Amino acid sequence: MIRKTLGLILLAATVCLAVSCCGKGSAYTAVDGSCGPLTIYPDYKEVTVPANVAPLNFHYAIKDAKKASTSFTVGDKTVIIKGTEVEWPLGKWKSFIAGAEGKTISVSAEARVSGQVVTDSWNIYVSEDPVDAYLTYRLIEPSFQMWHEVSIMERCIENFDETTICDYKHTDNACMNCHTHVQQRGDLSFFYIRGPHGGTILNRDGKLRKLTLNAPGMLSGTVYGEIHPSGRFGVFSTNIILPSFHTTSRNRMEVYDSESDLTVADFDNNRMINLPHVAAPSKLETFPCFSADGESVFYCVADSVSLPDDIGKLRYSLVRAAFNSESGEISDQIDTVWSASAHNGSVCHPKTSPDGRWLMFTVAEYGTFPIDHGESTIQMIDLETGELNALAGVKKDESGSDTYHSWSSDGKWFVFASKRGDGQFAKPYFCHLDSEGNPSKPFVLPQKSSRFYELNLKSFNVPDLGSSSTGITVKDSKAMFDAQSEVFE
Repeated sequence: MIRKTLGLILLAATVCLAVSCCGKGSAYTAVDGSCGPLTIYPDYKEVTVPANVAPLNFHYAIKDAKKASTSFTVGDKTVIIKGTEVEWPLGKWKSFIAGAEGKTISVSAEARVSGQVVTDSWNIYVSEDPVDAYLTYRLIEPSFQMWHEVSIMERCIENFDETTICDYKHTDNACMNCHTHVQQRGDLSFFYIRGPHGGTILNRDGKLRKLTLNAPGMLSGTVYGEIHPSGRFGVFSTNIILPSFHTTSRNRMEVYDSESDLTVADFDNNRMINLPHVAAPSKLETFPCFSADGESVFYCVADSVSLPDDIGKLRYSLVRAAFNSESGEISDQIDTVWSASAHNGSVCHPKTSPDGRWLMFTVAEYGTFPIDHGESTIQMIDLETGELNALAGVKKDESGSDTYHSWSSDGKWFVFASKRGDGQFAKPYFCHLDSEGNPSKPFVLPQKSSRFYELNLKSFNVPDLGSSSTGITVKDSKAMFDAQSEVFE
């Protein structure tokens, strides 16, 4: 049963330590640590990584571990790091991993634990495929009460450089929504600043515009969406969004749409294109995206139910319609790609791979807000065969949700937000895909400190990959916040 009124719930943000996946015992280990005689955190055992990734820093997450020694070997190069915190100097790591594409790094380790010498070994596989060098994400408290303390960040994956794109301190504490690249381009992207002085901040060919994408007849301003590969059009949902809290479910919070439609923005002519067949009163349409070639729109659609009482019956299917890149219109011929009734679930966040082969999405039991659904998984469909790929091996357990994802520009990597381990804090995990769509073991974004994630108290929300930097700074965002918005009709 869902409460119809908002109550105040204080979510405690604590640093969580628990017994590892290897089973209970005397070892005192970090949440989501590795298995094996020597538990490490983050878990970089048996992972596939790109050669351009930052150092895989970790520590031995075992109480009483002392005098550790870790040996890394690839080809004729060996590096030994002493101590329980394995943190590489950036230059030393880059020199070590240079030329390692397609090779295996062999790791051997030993440490004294409770007076006994314990040994372990594992491999790290270095892919021949590099990953896009830039990742944007929203840093946000995992509590609804702190929604306004938000920053949009850009991180270089090849090192530890992080810059701020937009920050609540420079926008009168306004909420801001996530930064989204178009086909992983740094010079074609957008994000939202909400509130009276907000707008859609469009980055097109490196030039910024502040837009009010809200015209008569729309339910609201635009909320979720994507820009056409040409840069001229954007397809968006327009939503009336309501939050509620569970009283008995394992899921703490739901966010649902009481109404939602689709609309198209024409950025060249400052107009909104509203079409009745994607704004049906009896349907809820949301989360639109373009196909890789821009000739189709995929989106999620559900039958309206009585909300919030019947939230458990709210299930979204995934559909496709042709898109006219000359007129900006969506066809009224709609095909079902993934049926909610057939799969007894609900889908959201569709994204097509750059080569057009795969359509990736999040699946939960119900609803359209899966970040608090521990059962939510990342899945995809082969658009050439129609075959569903459940991406076995990506989901670890139901301790936390796996949700929003983004492709790398070559379609060989994807990143997703996962709350695995503690169920509270989303972190960006990376996976490699082979030519058949088989995923590697996920690994978390490396940080300079091996203890970063144990001490971090913010979620990495909506991680999105870019092949180049956006070049957007806090100063630019502040100028856009203060600028007059272009009104669309």
